[in-house]
Amino acid sequence: MAFRIVCRPSVLASPSRAASAALFGTSRNSAMRSMIRGYSSGPAKKSGSSPMLWALAFAGAGVAGYYMMTPPGKVAPLSSPKSNPGVNVETKQKNNLDYQAIYNDIADILEDNDYDDGSFGPVLLRLAWHASGTYNKADGSGGSNGATMRFRPESEHGGNAGLGVARKKLEAIKKKYPDISYSDLWSLAGVVAVQEMGGPTIPWRPGRTDKLSANDCTPDGRLPDGAKDASHIRDIFYRMGFNDQEIVALSGAHALGRCHHDRSGFEGPWTTSPTMLTNEYYRLLLEEQWVPKKWNGPFQYVDKSTGELMMLPTDMELVKDSRFKKYTVIYAKDNDKFFEDFAKAFVKLEELGCRFPEDTKTYRFKSTLE
Repeated sequence: MAFRIVCRPSVLASPSRAASAALFGTSRNSAMRSMIRGYSSGPAKKSGSSPMLWALAFAGAGVAGYYMMTPPGKVAPLSSPKSNPGVNVETKQKNNLDYQAIYNDIADILEDNDYDDGSFGPVLLRLAWHASGTYNKADGSGGSNGATMRFRPESEHGGNAGLGVARKKLEAIKKKYPDISYSDLWSLAGVVAVQEMGGPTIPWRPGRTDKLSANDCTPDGRLPDGAKDASHIRDIFYRMGFNDQEIVALSGAHALGRCHHDRSGFEGPWTTSPTMLTNEYYRLLLEEQWVPKKWNGPFQYVDKSTGELMMLPTDMELVKDSRFKKYTVIYAKDNDKFFEDFAKAFVKLEELGCRFPEDTKTYRFKSTLE
């Protein structure tokens, strides 16, 4: 059964949440303001995909929503190009693409009142995050170059459950612009999601190529597990080449999206406005009282005042661990600083595993909100 998300004014009652609402109201257009909403305490509306969520991704992705989960799960991969699985070849793309036009077309498909909280933004962000977050700096494997999530077994990794929704959503864009690689399309979709949900401008470079062999799929377990602790977070992100400051900055993407019980086992949104990127995630971590959720699902936290927001064990490590907490405090106080550091870390994330020619053009896209 699907559950409609309804407005609950009580969710926005606290001073910090009211301040967030005021911020959004003065800085976004009416279409985006209409996406800000509260939440019922009932089950989330199903997204129409098979089980499990990341929780990014910080995407995401996934995201969306998303991000920080790698529980077991299954999701059918998008049909992939027919190829000899023992041959590793790449698709090349042409350089005459109008990337601003592609950006605009992706922005046009984000808003959908029948999906989650009214936007595909969080799940597209999570797709971009998870496609990039497989990178291993030790051997150069993984990363956004290749789009290997198109193939089994990577498409079936627990952390990628539910991302078939995002890949399918982007097929119309791929059909319209067949010369863009999936790797570039997915990473560009992450940029669109960030900017169209009120986040900072993300510089972006094209040139990623698609692998046509499942042999290039990375092993499972490279994405963060939301049930674990600070040492696990560092193991995952240090492997990619990030430091503690960048880890906390990327974690701010949890302001977006929600966990789905039928994907990750966890349930609920992190913030009161999961289709708007602000520093609310950090402020809630510090200002709310978080208590264990009493339910039959995996261990997670809910806010004591309403029980309608949630945090994962990995989220709480950002205030429990002193080296993480100092950055959490900085970003909770300064949204501009969060945006500045998030943009830098996100560019780094999306370029993991990529080698661009020196003359590759860097794009800074105009948001449709401007």
